[in-house]
Amino acid sequence: MSELAPTRRTVLTGAAALAAVGFVPGAAAAQGPGPKMRPTATITVLGTTDLHGNVMNWDYFANRDYRDSAGNDIGLAKVSTLVSAIREERGAANVMLIDAGDTIQGTPLAYYYARIDPITDGASVHPMAEAMNIIGYDAAALGNHEFNYGIDTLRVFQEQLDFPLLGANAVDAATKLPAFPPYFIKSFTMPDGKVVKVGVLGLTNPGIAIWDKANVEGRMEFPGLVEQAKIFVPRLRKAGADIVVVSAHSGADTSSSYGDALPYPENAATLVAQQVPGIDAILVGHAHKEIVERWVTNEATGEQVLLTEPLKWGMRLSVIDLDLTLVEKKWRLRGVSAQVLNSNTVDEDPAVVDALQKQHDIVVDYVNSVIGTSAQAMSASRAVVEDVAAIDFVNYVQADAVKQALAGTADAALPVVSIAAPFNRDAAIPEGEVTVRDVAGLYVFDNTLLAVKVTGAQIRDYLEFSAVYYKQVSGTGPFAMKDVTNAVTASAPNGTPDYNYDIVAGLDAPLTYDVDIAQPAGSRIANLRYAGAPIVDTQEFAMAINNYRQSGGGNFPHVKTAPVLYNRQVEIRQLIIDWVTANGVVDATVFASKDWQLVSGGQPVTIS
Repeated sequence: MSELAPTRRTVLTGAAALAAVGFVPGAAAAQGPGPKMRPTATITVLGTTDLHGNVMNWDYFANRDYRDSAGNDIGLAKVSTLVSAIREERGAANVMLIDAGDTIQGTPLAYYYARIDPITDGASVHPMAEAMNIIGYDAAALGNHEFNYGIDTLRVFQEQLDFPLLGANAVDAATKLPAFPPYFIKSFTMPDGKVVKVGVLGLTNPGIAIWDKANVEGRMEFPGLVEQAKIFVPRLRKAGADIVVVSAHSGADTSSSYGDALPYPENAATLVAQQVPGIDAILVGHAHKEIVERWVTNEATGEQVLLTEPLKWGMRLSVIDLDLTLVEKKWRLRGVSAQVLNSNTVDEDPAVVDALQKQHDIVVDYVNSVIGTSAQAMSASRAVVEDVAAIDFVNYVQADAVKQALAGTADAALPVVSIAAPFNRDAAIPEGEVTVRDVAGLYVFDNTLLAVKVTGAQIRDYLEFSAVYYKQVSGTGPFAMKDVTNAVTASAPNGTPDYNYDIVAGLDAPLTYDVDIAQPAGSRIANLRYAGAPIVDTQEFAMAINNYRQSGGGNFPHVKTAPVLYNRQVEIRQLIIDWVTANGVVDATVFASKDWQLVSGGQPVTIS
């Protein structure tokens, strides 16, 4: 058992828990008894999304309880307490619990039971299945990350669930029929004994066809959410659903990271609400955003459709209230509303913690286990002012992954370059034995890897934008780091964060450049070369880049609209861990080189 197990406290339940999270009772509970003043009954649909393997409120890479700058807590054990409180307040028979996907990938806990002790071996139950079964989910939609470990793993996970895994637009490649149940209907008994049926349609992300092509090609296809909803919402209604809720692993703000590579948009929840009649509410996933209530007008009916998204990782729980009234002996939907509860105000459910403790402890031990050795110590402490091997290593692994992925394609001949930022100045790989946590410290964000096609001129623009990170300073020093950077500090909270200083490196040949901090921003990049020759503006490269940057994070030029060459949604942190595990030895002499330097008037700058 780990010495740093999740902290257990007295668990708040029922009204106390709801009061702690600022819960607002639904219309049925809040209004007076007059029949014209309130609906006669309320059905509550609870929703989670993008749980990404989080059961405990635990950061496996920091080896402590999870905490972030916003004060969020995470995990299904927290969610369980909220769910129990709502069921107690509303009556369990009046509550449904659903999820909008991305469940079995994202933490070492999820990875361990997919790759180290895989559930396909038959010896283990996936911890997410165990926890969700304990909590009592009614249905969940497929997320794109469900396919990361292959269809065989997904099928075993599906078999371990006590509830259906829905995906109306995950279809068999041969039959074009859904390869998973497209929908689920739950019956609710009203006070007069009549039954109201709530149908849940599950929709996943068309991007799976690109992101997990190696796992799904020839086996499954992923048509658009709107197209499949137009088929299955009428079928749900015909099957007796009085109310239709969509659980969609697709963001609300219409966009696509894959451009026009697919005819179906990645984030289509709003389009579904607009274009498909007969939907009352949509639980949104995929975008990792918090949407309490958003109303979208259906273009055919003029009806308002509710959208809600409960952030990610179990940080929030969406509460959708379906208020009904009896009209001419038939129960009709009178109104829909939503609120989002914060899991950081309740304690973990001991039932979930106790059931998962053994698996959690095993994974804590794994994360602290040795997976390789390093021939040299590598530190990121000076990565913002000089080329260091720790950042070279990240760029090397990223670029190598892209090169392998492009082999045999029309873009295989493109020279590969990579970008990485000094995310964590405290990151350090020790000489000698290296653990999973050591490696993970180099990459503290949950970004995934892409590759885009860029030109030499665009690389120069990109580097100029990155070099805004530096102050304009005359002379060659010596300077302290704080004297030459615009980095965020306690005294400069509006500065540039370290993660917005990108360093570019080549794979098979060096990409080298100087950053002249004596020059004004926009004119600092000098001696930009590839393989020793000046880069030509029209020369084309494949650039390994993270999804945050490619999607516009930091507003770097060109990459958001550049052609996407590779995108399998592989998490970069896990990619680096896997590289060390597979290769055993990290030797900086293989990948480290001096690719860039700070200069002033062409002369190297000394930083103390």
